[in-house]
Amino acid sequence: MHTGVMSIHNPTVAFTTPPNYAARLSNLLTLSAYTPLWCPTLLIQPTPSTLTSFLSPHSLHLFSAIAFTSRTAIQAFLQAATPLSHPPLPPQGPTFTLAALGKDADLIDAHFLSAFCSNSDRLCVLVPPTATPSALAAALGDGCGRKVLCPVPRVVGVEEPPVVPGFLRELRCGGWVPVRVEAYETRWAGAGCAEGIVKASEEEGGLDAVVFTSTAEVEGLLKSLKEFGLGFADLRRRCPRLVVAAHGPVTAAGAQRLGVEVDVVSSRFGSFDGVIDVLNLKFGRFRV
Repeated sequence: MHTGVMSIHNPTVAFTTPPNYAARLSNLLTLSAYTPLWCPTLLIQPTPSTLTSFLSPHSLHLFSAIAFTSRTAIQAFLQAATPLSHPPLPPQGPTFTLAALGKDADLIDAHFLSAFCSNSDRLCVLVPPTATPSALAAALGDGCGRKVLCPVPRVVGVEEPPVVPGFLRELRCGGWVPVRVEAYETRWAGAGCAEGIVKASEEEGGLDAVVFTSTAEVEGLLKSLKEFGLGFADLRRRCPRLVVAAHGPVTAAGAQRLGVEVDVVSSRFGSFDGVIDVLNLKFGRFRV
């Protein structure tokens, strides 16, 4: 149910989120009476084979933790571990930490834990209060020279944002020895990925907002707009009331580094509810 000041139409909100996050965000937009326009600028493909060498008990014995900075990393790890005849982490040994961000941690459920280790008492699931890689590095505490496995993306077609290199650097500063493994591939969706946004911007009242959930999405959109002979400033001119929303300050900083001014930033970015809240505030909408 919606109360308060409402616009005449249901604002059209474009979002550039990859497929694995799209349904969640689209559903939240629909529930808040927005018209979702999904235009993914990135495609994500798990590559579980890259994790194989890390999934033997002998290999994991060298590690004290796994730090997941994305939902896809958790999914790729589970996909690699599920076919194994035995869970990769032996039941006996010191406490092993599985660290994840915000709602992503929901994927580290009973099914995941049982596929990872037959003794759940050996496992500690760590979720920092703030859903950022920096907060995750801080929450892991002093590494004391221990190893942490970091499943991260291989970025293809766009520049790798500074988030992952910065996270690995912070882990090293915290006394950890991070081991990077490219558990999935993040790839530019191609020259035509901005087509839906371009078409919507050509219609009066056709585009009211754009939501970005990562810096790489922004770069992907800019690359595609260039193929159409456009820049982001052209979208602003076509849609003078266009609201640009970022899912958290890391994404906002990345967008602005690429020359895209952000109007609203979610401060509650452990889930997509936060970005819906800032859109509602901007559009004078209220959820009850």
